[in-house]
Amino acid sequence: MLLSGPLSKLTVWYNTKCPVGNAGIDWQRSRLVRAARAGAIEFQDINFEPEALSRFGARLEDVRRRLYGVDAEGRLYVGADCAIAIWLRTPGEGWLGRLLGLPVVRSVTRFGYDRFADGLYAWNRWKGHW
Repeated sequence: MLLSGPLSKLTVWYNTKCPVGNAGIDWQRSRLVRAARAGAIEFQDINFEPEALSRFGARLEDVRRRLYGVDAEGRLYVGADCAIAIWLRTPGEGWLGRLLGLPVVRSVTRFGYDRFADGLYAWNRWKGHW
């Protein structure tokens, strides 16, 4: 879903116990300083509030597998769609969100994200990163 006009605040839920995902969020957070200060985005560790997304039917293990985001209007973004929503709110990376959010490209983006997320989830379980 590509949105026009100003984007509402996005709360991103992720797993800090995943070393790769945590590093990625830390890197992204440092790029979002202006957006975070303006209240455009917020990052939350799902391990502190495992039931935070239960109203959407998302379990702790679901968020350990993929990023989840909820905007101020209550729209849920999962996996690649959440990553796209983050890029759209990141100064200098909106072009990437718009490109990867194009209808045909979005399908490929989702496929690639899901394969990477599944592999990372399996690696984290094998390494005991819970």
